[in-house]
Amino acid sequence: MSQARPTVLVVAAVIVEHGRVLVTQRMPGSHLAGAWEFPGGKVEQDEDPRDALVRELREELGVEVEVGAILDVAFHRYPGKSVLILFYEAHRRPGSPAPAVIDVAALQWRTGAELVDQDFPPADASILATVRRLLEGEAVPASP
Repeated sequence: MSQARPTVLVVAAVIVEHGRVLVTQRMPGSHLAGAWEFPGGKVEQDEDPRDALVRELREELGVEVEVGAILDVAFHRYPGKSVLILFYEAHRRPGSPAPAVIDVAALQWRTGAELVDQDFPPADASILATVRRLLEGEAVPASP
């Protein structure tokens, strides 16, 4: 019988401005250190996922956001744990400061062509194609 592994609920924001999407780099010493990802983090027990995303973006980048629709959902098994990621469309609120490196290693605004699959964790594979289409101005079907 296989050993049960915990599943961690994670939220991530797809923030597009001026034809580019915001990505952040994971901190040294963290799981998947150095990988690029869409900003966000773990949902705490009994926390609404949208509230968690607002909190995580405030803590990591110092921005205030409005959370929109879910763009994608991904499940991935890593050694020792599994993650379920809810990828939300998000927009900076009027008056929000620009993103700052607070609790991330780095941040970048990237075009679709600059979203290189190998730079991202395996769990982000499905959202990358969706974000590329979004940046190219194509309609992205609503998540089921």
